[in-house]
Amino acid sequence: MTEPRCAAISADLEEPQAGTAATAAAWICLEQPGPWGRDALTQSRLDPALGAELARRAADTDVRVLLIRRPGRHADTHHDAPRRVYLAATTPGRPRLERADLADPAALLDLDFAALAAGEPTGMGVAVADPLLMVCANSRRDVCCALLGRPLAEDLAATRPDAVWECTHTGGHRFAPTGVLLPGGYTYGRLDTDFAARLLDHAARGHVVTERCRGRSTHTAHGQVAELAVRDLIGEHRDVLTVRGDTVHHADGRAWHVTVDTAELPVSRPAGCGAAPTPATGLVATAVRRLVPVS
Repeated sequence: MTEPRCAAISADLEEPQAGTAATAAAWICLEQPGPWGRDALTQSRLDPALGAELARRAADTDVRVLLIRRPGRHADTHHDAPRRVYLAATTPGRPRLERADLADPAALLDLDFAALAAGEPTGMGVAVADPLLMVCANSRRDVCCALLGRPLAEDLAATRPDAVWECTHTGGHRFAPTGVLLPGGYTYGRLDTDFAARLLDHAARGHVVTERCRGRSTHTAHGQVAELAVRDLIGEHRDVLTVRGDTVHHADGRAWHVTVDTAELPVSRPAGCGAAPTPATGLVATAVRRLVPVS
């Protein structure tokens, strides 16, 4: 009898998704066709020395590097070809997305990672107006991402070929299919084609969808939960909220203190396919209090 996959177990448990997004102030998404290993930056057709250096620079600057490829069947090619790269800064209120085509991916070593993380223009690409959805399809990290993520990306690409890419590990494969919406940095789980298309439509209008949202990568896990709780409370869908510690601030001057607690799930669950079940917890907002300005 086949053991249930980690994504199915998590869905059956109704495991909370808020507060589970990877944290990053910026994302670098580099096109790399062909197979990806578990540690994709050093286990793919990309030069492993380059991949290791990109990973090192990213870790030092709060940047996340993904490898990406077009959805559908892809050739396992060793031939050099121009690579598409997307550079996304998730700064609240002023996210940026840029695109460049590189003859040599080593050109990324000329990029100022710290400037990208700070939301400054990089000078490497041209601005992109429309949002992108990066769907995790890294089977070597977890089979659920391939079984669920790849068909989703292919279906969505049939009508939105320039808006969706397969990508390497983004974390939280038990919520597969998962996707990162750029440039905002909001991560979503348990996606389906219609919902993913709706996410892209809302993002194009500057609207944030809280349904199935795991959080914004800009914030800590607690901050992700706090922001989503305030959005749901006041019905705010614009990119006008910032998070500082346990306080969420609105661009109009309002602020809320959010209490975020840890809740234990009723039973153990595996963090990924093949992993042993372990006691699991989730983060939940238990109180949201409007702060009164001091006169």
